Amino acid sequence: MTVSLRSKALVPTAGEPWPARHVCLVLPVPVDKRTLASLPDGWRAAIMATLKRRHLDLDALGKEACSIHTADGTLLSVTALAPAASVFDQGVTLRKALQPLLDEHPQDLAVALYGDEGLRASAAERAVFSACVNGTPLALPKSGKPARALKTLHLLGVPAGLDAALARTQTLAEANTLARQLTVTPPNALTPALFRKRVALLAKQSGWTCKVLDLPTLRRMKAGAFVAVAQGSEQADAAIVHLSWKPRGARRRLALVGKGICFDTGGHNLKTARGMYGMHEDMNGAAVALATLQALSSLRMPVEIHCFLALAENHLSPRAYKQNDVITALNGTTIEIVHTDAEGRMVLADTLTLAAREKPDLILDYATLTGSMVTALGTRQCGVIASRLELETLARGASVATGERVVCFAAEADYDAELESQVADVKQCLQEGEADHLLAARFLSRFKGDADWIHMDLSAYRHAGGLGAVASAVNGFGVAWSCALVDAWLGEAAKPKDARRSA
Repeated sequence: MTVSLRSKALVPTAGEPWPARHVCLVLPVPVDKRTLASLPDGWRAAIMATLKRRHLDLDALGKEACSIHTADGTLLSVTALAPAASVFDQGVTLRKALQPLLDEHPQDLAVALYGDEGLRASAAERAVFSACVNGTPLALPKSGKPARALKTLHLLGVPAGLDAALARTQTLAEANTLARQLTVTPPNALTPALFRKRVALLAKQSGWTCKVLDLPTLRRMKAGAFVAVAQGSEQADAAIVHLSWKPRGARRRLALVGKGICFDTGGHNLKTARGMYGMHEDMNGAAVALATLQALSSLRMPVEIHCFLALAENHLSPRAYKQNDVITALNGTTIEIVHTDAEGRMVLADTLTLAAREKPDLILDYATLTGSMVTALGTRQCGVIASRLELETLARGASVATGERVVCFAAEADYDAELESQVADVKQCLQEGEADHLLAARFLSRFKGDADWIHMDLSAYRHAGGLGAVASAVNGFGVAWSCALVDAWLGEAAKPKDARRSA
């Protein structure tokens, strides 16, 4: 999508046509008569007539967008933003305002921004993100003519100096789309082998190094936790993929780890039909990790990145691992198997060990890991558990900056008592499932080595009706948040030690 910027004229001069027949007007709250007076006469009259017909006043535009067909054939969507609104709320407002326009699949769309410079700058970023993610249809194996993608977004009233910020926003939107596209791909079209092919192609296009640790290799390495899950599949195509990007001048080393269970039956502890439906999306953590790598490398962030994707399926078969098995993980930890549907923490255990061997300064891992996190938060926010309080501060800051909201949980060491085993070093989980999101994090912490670590349980990866700026249920949560967090993390590292301590 091309973004065309116009900073000088909010409204074309007399006789000059608007650049699109689909136009979103973003007004400031409160909406005043001076702002309305700057609109074309016919549009102003149409707005006032529509509000009158619906028994609404101007302030109502801050709560609900108003769609209007004008006499000249333009589809207008009029909304208003409050200067103090959060990034999340601004994203929701603009997504809802743009949706009736995007529903007609236009090639060109114009967004005209009003209000003070700060509001217009913030609205410009939110508009670019929402138009890009929602104006790019995901590829689905559905008959009929595919929906057209938005080609050009015309932004009017953009403050000067936003070019770099808007280009960054577009990069984040493209990475978000990658994560969503992978996640919604049907399981027969995204087996571990097919996922690996896509990753290899993307690595070649992006200049990443790609190393595949297949099952024979992982067996020789004694990565027993990963192999235990993978051995139940008839197709022995499971693997841990290691992608690396090493730019010149990198200041720190980062590891990204993603759970990539391409289909999860639950194994011997078989899911119900209702519980199994949609389990091709259990690879969303790997999609987020991969998309984050794409965004960070495209933005040329000064950080060396090692991205590990744990790609497997969890099947029921005579070879599948079972309850009461004792498995030896890559780092030598013995694990008593309690529930075969807790496979995510098993594949992540060995993958985290591999990540830790790269001696990163920080590990970020992503996983659709526990139902208890959904129970705790619902599907509007994701849960985060960090190894240090300072990392929690960075996580919250990234949440505010991007509108991808997180809640930080304290998984303290005394929870380890719940996972004590009589036959192994640690239990995989509990039968009861109580506080499983915390116990899963305590389990994973055994495999991260000495690195700082942030674990994201992706409870909000899918939310019916869309979330924030994203209209689709699968929303790519975590990509923008990760980039904001890494940016802040690099900034903290650049500060003198005394300044970091006082902060």
